[in-house]
Amino acid sequence: MPEPNDVPWSPGTATGIGSWPGDDPLETARTVVGEVPNLPYLPELPGRGPGADMVGRTAASLLVGLEVDLQPAGWRLVDRPGVDARRARAMLGHDLDAFEEAAQASEGPVKVQVCGPWTLAARLELPRGGPVLADTGARRDVAESLAEGVSAHIADVRRRLPGAPPLVQLDEPALPAALAGTVPTASGFSRVDPVEPQVATATLADVVTAVAEAGGWPLVHCCASGVPLRLLRAAGARAVALDVSLLTSEADDDVGELVEAGFGLLLGAVPSTDHGGEPSVDEVAGPVRELWRRVGLAGDLLGARVAVTPTCGLAGASPGWARKATALCAQAARALGDLAG
Repeated sequence: MPEPNDVPWSPGTATGIGSWPGDDPLETARTVVGEVPNLPYLPELPGRGPGADMVGRTAASLLVGLEVDLQPAGWRLVDRPGVDARRARAMLGHDLDAFEEAAQASEGPVKVQVCGPWTLAARLELPRGGPVLADTGARRDVAESLAEGVSAHIADVRRRLPGAPPLVQLDEPALPAALAGTVPTASGFSRVDPVEPQVATATLADVVTAVAEAGGWPLVHCCASGVPLRLLRAAGARAVALDVSLLTSEADDDVGELVEAGFGLLLGAVPSTDHGGEPSVDEVAGPVRELWRRVGLAGDLLGARVAVTPTCGLAGASPGWARKATALCAQAARALGDLAG
């Protein structure tokens, strides 16, 4: 069995998924670095508008050789970039500047997030309309372009923060829908044909390989149900970020195999909004411990292999809850980290 320290974070680590409320990059970056210093992450502030969202940020700022513009139906491939695409690139630059200033003293890992190839294909439109997912050639072009752009993005992060090795989170909330054939067509009256698992694996593997070759540590985040854990492992990801409340007992064997193979888990255990009240630290850590008990894994692996996160991004939370939720993640992570001793 792999050693408990074969993930790049230390026992008792907490982090976030990516998004945060508000519109001040520097204030947010300072807050994130202060709250989760063991694994700070580049904050995303989608409340600023188009281009700060997950799809627009990645499509406008990271795709190489492909241009996008914001249309009434969403982001679309075009011949020339529009003003929203230029604004998206400027916002990412400002965010990186702020994160560099806030995290310049960091010597441990940091995390950045980009939209994964299958979610980008499901959410990005073809020039004539309809999702890129429906066009085999277009989705191949987008994935290849993304792989090149992510490599350049990693190089930029490493240049800015040379003492902080980057974890690169590929956000894939639409991957289960792409596999199940439930992504709607342009009309909304039918669905795009399901993607074959081997095709999904190969495309994701191309981007994961690009991340690793550029010096990033690849992980995949999916806050949907039915996450294809074995597919993610086959694609070369080294960790997965999940909402622990969506992990049923049917996934126990897959979780156990991943952990025993050296996989890391970022487990979402704190609600991303404050509509349900404030849980205690024990209530946050409880579902994680229960998962470990069901799977039958050693407690030291729980403390060392797991990082605690909110269940999803915090963009829909109040600023106060975003801070409280992050603090709860840190407290629960320390409690679980004690098991690693």
